[in-house]
Amino acid sequence: QVQLVESGGGLVQPGGSLRLSCDASGFAMDYYTIGWFRQAPGKEREGVSCIGRSSALITYADAVKGRFTVSRDNAKRMVYLQMNSLKPEDTAVYYCVVVKWNTGQGTCSKADFGSWGQGTQVTVSS
Repeated sequence: QVQLVESGGGLVQPGGSLRLSCDASGFAMDYYTIGWFRQAPGKEREGVSCIGRSSALITYADAVKGRFTVSRDNAKRMVYLQMNSLKPEDTAVYYCVVVKWNTGQGTCSKADFGSWGQGTQVTVSS
């Protein structure tokens, strides 16, 4: 079964940092683009970042540009999201999924296989 398991979330003060990890299994992860999404209470799920299979193309939502960095290690079947200068509005459950590029839009959307996992909770609060 295609699985992507998120970890690394927690409680952090504004201005702090966290690194989220995404552990992939059940598919050839190195062939696919991976996306990070987040969903805050009472809000719609939104895209955070997308990273192509070779890391040649990387995109970020405007809200996180300059603060978040996505990376991947295909040999380890891992994708990471380094989050710095965290703000309270970053509080959400974060998910990683296999995605496809939305042509001409600079965004990505969930692919047709795999499913949303449990995500990992990030809480930014003083």
